[in-house]
Amino acid sequence: MTRHPVLVSVLCVWLSSVVAAQRPPSSSPIDTSQQMNVKPMIESHGGATLVVSVLNEEKAHLDRQAVVKLEDETHGTSIWHATSEASETTFIDLTIGKYAVEVSAVGYVPARREISLLDLVRSTSVQVLLQRDPDAIDLDAANAPLPGKAGKETRHAISDLNSNKIKDAQKYLDAAYKLAPASPQVNFLLGYLSFQKNLHEQAQAYLEKSIVSDPQNIQGLNLLGRVYLVEGKNAEAQAVLQRAVATDAQNWMGHNLLADAYLRQHDAQNALAQADLAVQGSKAMSASAQIIRGQALANMGRDQEAVQALTTYLSSAPDSPTAPQVRDLIAQIQHHSPGSSQIAAAQTVPAAGSTENDLLLESAQLSLTLKAWAPPGIDDEKPAVAAGVVCPYQEIIDNSGASVKRFVDEISQFSAIEDLLHERLDKAGNPATRETRKFDYVASISGSLQVDEFRSGRYGINDLPDQIVTVGFPALALVFHPDMRDNFDIRCEGLGQLRGQATWLLHFQQREDRPKRLQDYRFGEDNYALSLKGRAWISADKFQIVRIESELVHPMPAIQLLAEHQITEYGAVPFPKKNVELWLPKTAEVYLAFRKHLYYRRHSFDHYMLFSVDSVEKVREAKGGHGPDSGSPRRRKYRWAWTPGFGNHAPS
Repeated sequence: MTRHPVLVSVLCVWLSSVVAAQRPPSSSPIDTSQQMNVKPMIESHGGATLVVSVLNEEKAHLDRQAVVKLEDETHGTSIWHATSEASETTFIDLTIGKYAVEVSAVGYVPARREISLLDLVRSTSVQVLLQRDPDAIDLDAANAPLPGKAGKETRHAISDLNSNKIKDAQKYLDAAYKLAPASPQVNFLLGYLSFQKNLHEQAQAYLEKSIVSDPQNIQGLNLLGRVYLVEGKNAEAQAVLQRAVATDAQNWMGHNLLADAYLRQHDAQNALAQADLAVQGSKAMSASAQIIRGQALANMGRDQEAVQALTTYLSSAPDSPTAPQVRDLIAQIQHHSPGSSQIAAAQTVPAAGSTENDLLLESAQLSLTLKAWAPPGIDDEKPAVAAGVVCPYQEIIDNSGASVKRFVDEISQFSAIEDLLHERLDKAGNPATRETRKFDYVASISGSLQVDEFRSGRYGINDLPDQIVTVGFPALALVFHPDMRDNFDIRCEGLGQLRGQATWLLHFQQREDRPKRLQDYRFGEDNYALSLKGRAWISADKFQIVRIESELVHPMPAIQLLAEHQITEYGAVPFPKKNVELWLPKTAEVYLAFRKHLYYRRHSFDHYMLFSVDSVEKVREAKGGHGPDSGSPRRRKYRWAWTPGFGNHAPS
């Protein structure tokens, strides 16, 4: 029987960073016997000292980390600190003068206080009270997993909805609702299902309930806005869609639907502005947005531009069911008498409660983007961020990049115990098969961004479950290495939090005009470089990457790779003998839709150790050269040159 091995590989190294010995956070994983209890010392050199305490409206310490920005109004400079577990932070070596203290935390309204520093001898203390943001999502409630059976019923329902099995989906969702009637996800799915069945009042009720619990659910807000439009509730649609685009400025479907809501209320100026955003931001929305642009421009008396917009729509969708109506509208605009543009165009706007002439809703396709087997896509669900906080982008990118570079330059090798869990999943996301492995792991790193990985026992294609080899995946953080980051478009999304820790959220995506160096799939002599996008959570206090997710920018049909989602979480690991604390991977998860199968793989690491350069040379000699799962592009090329591709036989 012919076997078809598969290699999944990433071409980079693990992220870590070297910091002066400090007390690790309470979430520090692994090897607790080696944890240090050394508090960082604050030593002033003669300047003023400011202690900022952050309290909630009950004047108690916050249950999460906050970020404090101190602006020196005299010199025009700013300093950013994150609060400690005691919900305070200390600024030292300040000059006498006027300052502004800005405090931000996820779920709270930012606060600002003006202060004057006049004392160089005694420290100045200031308390800042934060009020809860009434529109902020309750992250704890949102992240709480559904009870086991409810979660299983929901996954089945999503699978059936994606297959348009409406009756089966209804059965599963009814069961899930009995188990978890307050779940925002279950209510959203029931709203979606009701909308598909044209039960608009029922859909509205479910969706309104869903967004009360999850007010930043973009899909829920968009769908509720659409339901309001279908029901002719244009003012309500405008309000909810304004919330949707305020939550995510790149919500192009929301901009498109909001344009329709404005047009229905004869606000052509705002309708045109929203439609223009949809056209500029999304190819998928561009066609249907041209319908709104055409009507808005006609209402404004700009007939020639209106005809051009509608003609653009027809050229992109000549066989659309709405095409005859669009042609009639063009003829109406071209032949009406001067000065009657407003009346002519307005006649095409649906009357309240009617959808017969609703060109936008007829042309738009609503799709369910939830996956039953994998986490939400990078751009499908944006984590909550603190309102009104401007990112110190350059400071974040410089410090996180320096941490990655410092690790690569100064640390040569380390080892760990690795536990592997591999599952093949059914369409509902439930494990069909499950296997486990355990390995001794050693990684050797060079400053040229090359890594050799060694594992005890067998770690080849023929030895692992489903012939899938995963190596080098924690290297995602190399996105932020100074020698790598120019290959990506990187933007700061705001101040978020991860398990109570304040974190900056950075979104990244492979630039198409730059080399794809981060990850590839190799089959025999064929190499497929991947374009990735993702999001990193970077701690606000030490600028360490604590979590990073990635996924494919585009599926790879040539190798039957339809989806890949990776999640790596990092934690502080102390090494007392070396007097360093490294940020190393705690877990790495991989979700794959590959060759008509779904897979989940989890790697867990603990019992870390550091080695000298001499020790690594001995390991290499003992192993007989570079490891079979080397992550080095140059070295790994020869190791996998013999790997058979699909449909080929392995050499005898």
